[in-house]
Amino acid sequence: MDFFINLILRASVETLYLTGMIIVFGLLLGVLRNNSIKNFHKSLGMKAIMITGVIGVPIHELSHAVLSLAFRHDIRRIKLFQKPDSNGVMGYVDHSYNPNSLYQQIGNFFIGVAPIFGGVITIIALMYLAIPSTYNKFISVLFNSLHITKIGKVTIEGLINSYGMLIKSIFSAENFKNPYFYLFLILSICIASHISLSMADIKGASRGLIVMFLLLVVINAFGLSIDFMDTAILKYNILITGMLVIALILSATTFIISLILSIIKR
Repeated sequence: MDFFINLILRASVETLYLTGMIIVFGLLLGVLRNNSIKNFHKSLGMKAIMITGVIGVPIHELSHAVLSLAFRHDIRRIKLFQKPDSNGVMGYVDHSYNPNSLYQQIGNFFIGVAPIFGGVITIIALMYLAIPSTYNKFISVLFNSLHITKIGKVTIEGLINSYGMLIKSIFSAENFKNPYFYLFLILSICIASHISLSMADIKGASRGLIVMFLLLVVINAFGLSIDFMDTAILKYNILITGMLVIALILSATTFIISLILSIIKR
């Protein structure tokens, strides 16, 4: 019994190390997105959701599609953008997979969370094109953080300060003088407004997460487990967090703007 309990606990911890940051940021982005949409709807009506959706929804759905192909799922139907239906759906990717394929089943998790990373990568690309000095600072912060070999109070404070400086860099006086910054901000707001996961995304991702957990249970049962606390996994989490912080900053900015517009409307 103790062996079985330890097996479950170890597999749970390993699953958490691999997916925990994605899940936490995904929930935060979902809260910000839902409240931003509500505020935009109150202040500007449905047209605001449609305007942001023209940019944000296709990127959301294309992210699903690209990962579906990467994990060898069959795409049956795809709609990059449409007027919200009765369930509020503005786009979808209908895909199927072989339930006997472990690779394709685990792929469900990554396909489900794909819009977060598709949105982040697009925002970073826009940053590179529109505000290259800020992009260089972001890359510098990201690569400097990869030298961390142990998480402690000092390193956490250092990371917080680094990303605080990044926020100041994004909204610096220099950028406000740059006309391309406003284009970056508008496009990023559109992307951030639709970067979070729908209930269908979460449901699909959960299937892959369960299979991933069961696979780790089997690996541990045969004594093949890798030490998930090693430097490689730490660097993986730091890299993932660095990318997700960008999404969080822009989503928070979107929420603040939507809140201001809602207050003005009232």
